[in-house]
Amino acid sequence: LPAPSPTTAVPYMSVKCIDVRKNHHKAKWLMPWGPNHCKKLKDFDEAVSRQIEANDIVFAVHIPLPSKEMSPWFQFMLFIMQLDIAFKMDNDLKENAEITLDVSLAYRDDMFDDWEEIAHAIEIRKLKCTFGSPKTVESEGRHYDCDFLPFMEIGSVAHKYYLINIRLPVNDRKGINVGIGEIKDIRLVGIHQNGGFTKVWFAMKTFLTPSILIIMVWYWRRITLMTRAPVLLEKVIFALGISMTFINIPVEWFSIGFDWTWMLLFGDIRQGIFYAMLLSFWIIFCGEHMMDQNERNRLSGYWKQVGPIAVGSFCLFVFDMCERGVQLKNPFYSIWTTEVGTELAMAFIIVAGICLCLYFLFLCFMVFQVFRNISGKQSSLPAMSKARRLHYEGLIFRFKFMMLITLACAAMTVIFFIVSQVTEGHWKWGDITIQVNSAFFTGIYGMWNLYVFALMFLYAPSHKNYGEDQSNGDLGVNSGEELQLTTTITHVDGPTEVYKLARKEAQE
Repeated sequence: LPAPSPTTAVPYMSVKCIDVRKNHHKAKWLMPWGPNHCKKLKDFDEAVSRQIEANDIVFAVHIPLPSKEMSPWFQFMLFIMQLDIAFKMDNDLKENAEITLDVSLAYRDDMFDDWEEIAHAIEIRKLKCTFGSPKTVESEGRHYDCDFLPFMEIGSVAHKYYLINIRLPVNDRKGINVGIGEIKDIRLVGIHQNGGFTKVWFAMKTFLTPSILIIMVWYWRRITLMTRAPVLLEKVIFALGISMTFINIPVEWFSIGFDWTWMLLFGDIRQGIFYAMLLSFWIIFCGEHMMDQNERNRLSGYWKQVGPIAVGSFCLFVFDMCERGVQLKNPFYSIWTTEVGTELAMAFIIVAGICLCLYFLFLCFMVFQVFRNISGKQSSLPAMSKARRLHYEGLIFRFKFMMLITLACAAMTVIFFIVSQVTEGHWKWGDITIQVNSAFFTGIYGMWNLYVFALMFLYAPSHKNYGEDQSNGDLGVNSGEELQLTTTITHVDGPTEVYKLARKEAQE
């Protein structure tokens, strides 16, 4: 309720400044407004009448708008570019035209300080434009409908004021910026995280970190009190707790005081580790409860299922390093600017979506098998004594409850992944717009924490002793079907002899 939407998009219109000095690369920064503002042009017709060349025009954008300041609470800045291109018979837009941008970014923290350069690059972007009318003399002056172009991404907002200077250098001999139509204006859309949402997000992380740490210490203490070694399921639940704590630790507080541009990449890596751990856990959780399966309590028995998750995670990491890793050096770089890069990026998102859906179907199949096995074993419950029957009914209820929660969690995670990819990508590759509000982000994040908390709480080894009725000897007399239910028992004696008997029964 208190959090505003996660991000805000602010439109900026560039101002056309005149820079008539010879050494452009040594030129001072051109300000669009303020006391030291540049000499401006209204339009390119004025430039022609005043004999000002295209190389002497600089498009200047000041961030933020007048009388406002940027804040470290905004966390990141993503900029999208849109070009206003008019149709002219003698200066038509070529097919597959490319525009070359000479871009510079600077910052300052006081309105009277000198500008300090952050980055300078020469970038090429492909123009994808359509023209709705027939290309005749009557249509001259009408604008093309052009796609958004990825422009810039910065992983921190450490300064109050930013300035972007964009030049469109023209070189007829080399074919640079030739055949790109008549560019009227350059517009930018700046997207940043809302400060109010950042505060709610940080508060959640700060509150949840000690909660998960406390339950982890309690859980591992319960396991160390056992006379046996921890079983695979217990180890995996603890590993899941560690990966959740890794996401929770609110290192983002430091981004308020330090200019850490790598925070976006670090956040992606943390999330990737948790995703991989969560997906692996679900497979092992189902497998360890598959009561007729021979290979249990060993990670090597799950290499076919866990292997593809590891490969997928590695591909995700490489893809992220190609995009956000390079942006640490050059914030204007984007993998979406080349055809090969766009195809690879699109292929990755589609394949990742398909793999997730296939994984989800496979998980549903495993859950169905486990439920079928359990319902078969339940037929032997009435023959047991009251204390043992209640114990087993508790086991089965606990397992079914966790299975249903697991499926709900898996479904929500898949939806969250696909929606977040589409939301991030719609600026880059289409018109699909999905409004993701803060409740969705905080809800999914809170759900993961509650899920891990519940797992540790429900699957911590019990310190209770069930007396004579629960002894190994008594269990050994009963049927094999009954024995196989004991794979999830983790009381003081633990699944030792019972566990071996169950495995022997399954192998036979």
